Amino acid sequence: MVDLGFGHGSEVVQQWETVSHFQISGNASTSNTHSSSFVTMSNHDVIIIGGGHNALVCAGYLTRAGLDVLILERRSFVGGATATEELFPGYRVSSCSYICHLLQSKVIDDLEMRRYGFEVLNLDPQPFQPYPDGRRLCRWHSLERSQSEIARFSRRDADALPAWQTFWRRAAEIIYPWFLRPPPSIAELRASVAGTENAAFLDRLLNVSMGDVVREFFADEAVRGSFLQVQDVGNPEAPGGAFCYSHIRCDTFSRPEDVGIVRGGMGMIASALADSARAQGATIRTNTVVTRIIIQNGSAVGVVLEDGTEITASQIVSGADPKKTLLGLVGPEQLPSGTTKPAQAMKTRAGYLKFHAALSRLPDFSHYFPTDYDPRYIASMKICPSIQYYQAAWNDAAAGRPAARPVMEVQIPSVLDDTLTEPGRHVMSVWGLYAPVHPCDGDWDALREPVGERLIDVLCEYAPDLRECLVDWSLFTPADLERRVGLTDGNIRHLDMVPDQFLDQRPLAGWSGYATPIDGLFLCGAGTHPGGEVTGACGHNAAHV
Repeated sequence: MVDLGFGHGSEVVQQWETVSHFQISGNASTSNTHSSSFVTMSNHDVIIIGGGHNALVCAGYLTRAGLDVLILERRSFVGGATATEELFPGYRVSSCSYICHLLQSKVIDDLEMRRYGFEVLNLDPQPFQPYPDGRRLCRWHSLERSQSEIARFSRRDADALPAWQTFWRRAAEIIYPWFLRPPPSIAELRASVAGTENAAFLDRLLNVSMGDVVREFFADEAVRGSFLQVQDVGNPEAPGGAFCYSHIRCDTFSRPEDVGIVRGGMGMIASALADSARAQGATIRTNTVVTRIIIQNGSAVGVVLEDGTEITASQIVSGADPKKTLLGLVGPEQLPSGTTKPAQAMKTRAGYLKFHAALSRLPDFSHYFPTDYDPRYIASMKICPSIQYYQAAWNDAAAGRPAARPVMEVQIPSVLDDTLTEPGRHVMSVWGLYAPVHPCDGDWDALREPVGERLIDVLCEYAPDLRECLVDWSLFTPADLERRVGLTDGNIRHLDMVPDQFLDQRPLAGWSGYATPIDGLFLCGAGTHPGGEVTGACGHNAAHV
């Protein structure tokens, strides 16, 4: 194992001693490279395919270990799904990921991200939830203030809020210690809590649905809708939904200063990571498309670019999703026996919509705040009035239809961040749940406009003047997310985060988590443990392996 320093201490080093690993320094023999009539470029210690945030984290650690690292990114800028783009003239948006809540403090500090411009703006409330009948529910950092909001719906539910928070803290206490460690098995999780009160708690967590958990704590349907989140599992009644959601709730242990809206948009995370890696000697090439990973004698020895150029390296690390890496860049014919079918069976079924709008002014939400309205209150909003509403959105997508009334995570970050557009103007983005990867009636190019118009119609039920504010809008469908960001099936977490693709089952059972069955080829993206969201943990862990 290479010592990556940063004062990990013996405890962290021991955590990695059981991981399968390969030597990641030294040069490959030129006689090992694939013969070609095209130019073969000089050898590197490590080539990293893709410039997403986990790839940049991986590069940051490897360059600090003294390795020669080359990052190859197909787009004109780094970041992948962690990007800021000017989609409309004069309006900059976080084009895919939109909130910083799980980026690991160790990564932030080790890679000196704040030195390179990383800054987070606090969100409070998070979220503000409007209801069609004119009521609102704000969840504030203050427990007492949140309870006061919930008490407008149900005093019983307000009293239950501390127990709800304790439930998810217990869940996070089981999962979070493994974030920067090799992925555990269920047996290892059970062993970690054996003899404690959390042993029985874990058994229940593994099987209970999110719908059941929400109903256990809250009685009012509107309150239930506010707290319900199911992510890739989709169905609120699916067993194991709570187990997978515990990944999200590990943000309980994030530092307050690391949670909120990133100033300058999410692309500033990638910018800080890229500048940090470059300062340590990493080379980053944009507008560089990798078409193939060269496999010789069962080992990865280099890559082929779109123009035919070959570049060799001792190790190849892919930040692309596992399907694209194994089935596309490597190819089924080069995979070890018994690998192709499991790779093809990896689940990428959970589809989402990303809507962006340029606004001439703020939509009017003041009727939800008759006495103390502050525009910063609407930086983060959620649209989900009930469990039934959520279930209907999932049922639509499962049947191959875009949700008629999607669950929406709405952001107007420009009320906090004055760098995104000129004064008085605003940007709004919506994360829409759910959308079929392959619609049953037409394709996404034909559906994009009517689905976007329907989403606007739903938002107008909460802000009736929204259309008067719209300068322009754009909707990214699952097909668009695949084309733009390179995500197979538009899957934002590379693979669905469902019970059989979680922890040591990610990306496939029996893998080390980062090393593939091909010698010298590693994965560092969200398709590995611990999974999706902007965490940096996958890149950190892959570098250590």
